[in-house]
Amino acid sequence: MGAFDWFWRAMGSGTVRDQKRSIAMVQRAAERARELTSLGDADIAAAARNSLKPAHRTKYAGKDASAEAGARTSTGTAKQPGKRPGKVEVADEATFLAALAIAAERTVGLKPFDVQLQAVLRLVRGDVIQMATGEGKTLVGAMAATGFALTGQRVHVITVNDYLAGRDAKWMRPLVEFFGLSVGAIGEHLRAGERRAAYACDVVYGPVTEIGFDVLRDKQVLDRSEQLQAAADVALVDEADSVLVDEALVPLVLAGAVPGSAPAGRITQVVRTLAEGEDFTVDAEGRNAFLTDKGAGRVERALGIENLYDDAHVGSTLVQVNLALHARALLHRDVDYIVRDGKIRLVDASRGRVADLQRWPDGIQAAVEAKEGLDVTEGGKILDTMTVQALMGRYPTVCGMTGTAVEATDQLRQFYDLRVSVIERNEELARFDEADRIYATAAEKNRAIVNEIELLHSEGRPVLVGTHDVAESEQLAEVLRERGIEVNVLNAKNDAEEAEVIAQAGDVGRVTVSTQMAGRGTDIKLGGADEAEHDRVVALGGLAVLGTSRHKTARLDNQLRGRAGRQGDPGLSLFFVALDDAVVTAGGAGEKIVAHPDAEGRIEDKRVADFIEHCQRVTEGQLLEIHAQTWKYNQLLAKQREIIDARRARLLDTDQAWQELSERAPARAAELAGGSPEPGAPSGSGGGAGATSASVPGGLPREVLVASARQIMLYHLDEQWSEHLALMDDVRESIHLCAIARETPLDEFHRIAVREFKELAQRGVDKAVETFETVTIDAEGAHLEDVGLVRPSATWTYMVSDNPLSSGNSVISGIGNIFR
Repeated sequence: MGAFDWFWRAMGSGTVRDQKRSIAMVQRAAERARELTSLGDADIAAAARNSLKPAHRTKYAGKDASAEAGARTSTGTAKQPGKRPGKVEVADEATFLAALAIAAERTVGLKPFDVQLQAVLRLVRGDVIQMATGEGKTLVGAMAATGFALTGQRVHVITVNDYLAGRDAKWMRPLVEFFGLSVGAIGEHLRAGERRAAYACDVVYGPVTEIGFDVLRDKQVLDRSEQLQAAADVALVDEADSVLVDEALVPLVLAGAVPGSAPAGRITQVVRTLAEGEDFTVDAEGRNAFLTDKGAGRVERALGIENLYDDAHVGSTLVQVNLALHARALLHRDVDYIVRDGKIRLVDASRGRVADLQRWPDGIQAAVEAKEGLDVTEGGKILDTMTVQALMGRYPTVCGMTGTAVEATDQLRQFYDLRVSVIERNEELARFDEADRIYATAAEKNRAIVNEIELLHSEGRPVLVGTHDVAESEQLAEVLRERGIEVNVLNAKNDAEEAEVIAQAGDVGRVTVSTQMAGRGTDIKLGGADEAEHDRVVALGGLAVLGTSRHKTARLDNQLRGRAGRQGDPGLSLFFVALDDAVVTAGGAGEKIVAHPDAEGRIEDKRVADFIEHCQRVTEGQLLEIHAQTWKYNQLLAKQREIIDARRARLLDTDQAWQELSERAPARAAELAGGSPEPGAPSGSGGGAGATSASVPGGLPREVLVASARQIMLYHLDEQWSEHLALMDDVRESIHLCAIARETPLDEFHRIAVREFKELAQRGVDKAVETFETVTIDAEGAHLEDVGLVRPSATWTYMVSDNPLSSGNSVISGIGNIFR
């Protein structure tokens, strides 16, 4: 081991030794490829299979995939006690890489660079790899997924949206199928049967949200035949830092439809008249809004009530007022949401896209709809929820790729025990990263941005401008058009045009204004999509990337920078910063710095530049601390969910439900089975009248009895779990009050969660026994609907952003934190 290899191991990065070995192996693979290139397709595929160690070879023959990755349990997980299948065990790595490279060239017309083969090696070893934008991560991911699948492991290639999942699956399908493997793609609009078929494939491409939502849907099934997913062994995550870090604690929610409610029209109108700073205030982080005494008085007079805070109104009117105030003050059209086709569409802030089939919790959703004068949609009861981080924990092996992994090394190591391997560029970077241009105010900064775009455009140079939200992108585009500059805008309002807009962004004279470029997934090629004007754009200096402000993390800055300088092309990156930008004011925490701007407001002072770097590091630290604290809150619920999952699996796959109910209510069980209970046996706890009226002469078939008992037990288990989640959500919103009593909020949360969970299990069984003794059960099963036990007729999904660190004494305190 080298003198400093221990340091890189401790930091979670791939070691120097690893990289040297990978480079040497790739060189041997090139030699081996020359030996194999004369072989036919079948022999190449056979060579790849034979390069694996015997224990990892599958039984594929031609196109027939007959081997599964180990025995499967009924819950859909691999039976491999104490062992993570994970890393691909390769006996002959040179042959393995050579076969993959030859197949790639023959099937998709792409000859892998040496650095791409290095990346494949690190992925199949279970690392997160860092590769620059434009270096061919899509091909790398497909080759690594094929390697995993050749060992009999099912692979989920996890993307950030439907478009990339469908595109990559279609593009890479010939490569994967070359080896007799199958490829599927999951998208939002697939029906159940189509999803089931896709999940049965060896390599499955899908967006993280849809895969997570399907996990939640599978937790509601009443029969295994309804289950969508087949077990998967490997999660290969594209844009790994975005998924594993930025969205790690975003809860994926499955809700069942119930009637919705919104603040009364009168309340919405009253709140609309309130003045910020006089009638209400917004906290420094922009997460909560609070009525002032004056504002409360205005509301009381307008609504004709004496005291908004008395017992008669706290649980109803005050809640509705606060919901309407939140919608008015904290959720902004064309920033947090857009209105399309008469409906509210949320904007995914991390990507600047519409978040289809996602919404806020019901009260907030209804309040925003009322604010915009729209029909209030159905509300919903949370049936189940899971964070993205918990979803990733279901996979025995997680690996991934991104252009900005090093900056996320700490998080990847701390929360996933993952190492980072940096893959060098195929061509040396020729992009010039100019120092930030700093201005005293946002107005001066914005004028400078427009002037710089105008200058670059006059030279014919393509320009890509990264903004932070829809409103900013449209305002900038409007100003540019007033100056006679044609602009292509890419934001949540036209994200369907994404691929075409990005593909043309490198053409001569093109100006593109886009919200969040992270995860856009399409390379910007100089000279346009066909690169017809490539040399001309190179002569002009390549693509110029401008950022309208620093992001909360350097990773997001670098994701934007990385759009220029693809494959050795020249380029420019430049960020504009104002001292009143959000990242500066939040990270500076009220610190004052002396600056001496020139006549145009520009500040050229290294101390100020260092201060801005400091502010960004502070915000990064805050985000990491929030992640660590929130993870602690989620961890216990995740473990409780595992217990519920195991219980549910036993009820689904065995006759345990019938056995338990028979033991608790033997008289009822005997009547349904057509027999008699043992002399002196108790009749159960629910009363015998219902049992007698529903008795069945001659008895019901055992399969009907087992299915009915299962239906009853699952209903009450699911219902109690749903209520537990709702209760713990309420506890988290008010847990900060524990600090007043000098208790640790986290400890108090855990105490309540453990206590309530113990009661949950017993309540579920007691209620199931009561239902078993009273509900009508006949040849068609248990008629739960007759006694009002109805599962939701429809379900829908949404995501929220989670933060348990809220404080304050407002009734709505904490609600704002799930959006920002």
